[in-house]
Amino acid sequence: GVAPCHSDPTLERHFKGHRGAVTSVDFSCNMKQIATGSVDSCVMIWNMKPQMRAYRFEGHKDAVTSVQFSPSGHMVASVFFLICHFADSTEFRAHTAAVRCVNFSDDGQTLVTASNDKTIKVWTVHRQKFLFSFNQHVNWVRCAKFSPDDRLIVSCSDDKTIKLWDKNSRECIQSFFEHAGYANHVDFHPSGTCIAAASTDSSVKLWDIRTNKMLQHYQVHSGAVNSLSFHPAGNFLITTSSDSTVKILDLLEGKLLYTLHGHQSSVTCVAFSRTGDYFSSGGADEQVMVWKSNFDCIKHGNGVKVQKKGTSTVRPPTSSSMALNQPSAVPSKHSAFSLSPLSLDLVSDVPSLLLLSFRPATIQTVSILEQRLTLTEDKLKECLENQVEIGLHLQREEAK
Repeated sequence: GVAPCHSDPTLERHFKGHRGAVTSVDFSCNMKQIATGSVDSCVMIWNMKPQMRAYRFEGHKDAVTSVQFSPSGHMVASVFFLICHFADSTEFRAHTAAVRCVNFSDDGQTLVTASNDKTIKVWTVHRQKFLFSFNQHVNWVRCAKFSPDDRLIVSCSDDKTIKLWDKNSRECIQSFFEHAGYANHVDFHPSGTCIAAASTDSSVKLWDIRTNKMLQHYQVHSGAVNSLSFHPAGNFLITTSSDSTVKILDLLEGKLLYTLHGHQSSVTCVAFSRTGDYFSSGGADEQVMVWKSNFDCIKHGNGVKVQKKGTSTVRPPTSSSMALNQPSAVPSKHSAFSLSPLSLDLVSDVPSLLLLSFRPATIQTVSILEQRLTLTEDKLKECLENQVEIGLHLQREEAK
């Protein structure tokens, strides 16, 4: 018979294993694995198949702040939890303070980093070579993301601005101003025509980057909004907040659709899977939850169902009727650290990971292909060998 049409999101998996707040979550392209980072200094790789165990990658002294699978599984990366040093440091211009965020371009060729040194830097992925910086923010930069066509970069800073940068001309082409708080997180709509910002003033705002006008303003959370993720079809936006909730916004209707109460405290991160069929949230309660979206059955005013990525006609959101309240800003609790990027390629047919962790050193490049590396201690070499062994074990598990 025909399966019933359920439109409420359902909790599919509930992962426990971190010993500190979860900071970041991402799905692999094939939906087989989820990566999470945490202040417990560990990266966890969770398997969507119930019978498959999770993997804990240790070897960090400080919090892991950002994890991301590369868009392509073909990136040559390395199994590395080490600080590596270039013999020729003139080719590498590191951030001088903590790196808050990293993001791959859609083609997987470049990555962007946002830092407490008030700069945004763009690098090549292949050798993680520095390309150029954007320097116009006057306070910490919390987040930076590429546009879907990789031509633009959006960033947000504690200077209460959200800036749009042209990657080719290397210029700031637009600034959007926050008033009550600052944005914790920004991202592009899949159409590339608008941006969304999650703010400490508990609001979510969307701007049209063609007209530079605000499209929507949602005041649905009662605490700072920490992260957001667009559905690949562009019709929905998920937001997470320090008010312990995950909320789903219907962008075409301009209204709140669902509020999910699974977490016991601040919800720190969220991400849709590549197809939008699932999303995952992580929180200060150390929990990782995977939800089935069940958006297929939601009909909009025109009677058209939400469709999968690639078949959906995306139109910009209409203006929202949400009230424009402006509660006082929530102070930041983040302390200043520095980051070392790590990348992890378990097996050739598994997408590589770019992993970041807090380190009391400036950002360093890591690549197994670079011959100008020096291992600082024997135990770091041993750590590398352990990760290779885990990678081979994962390959055997994947083959079963």
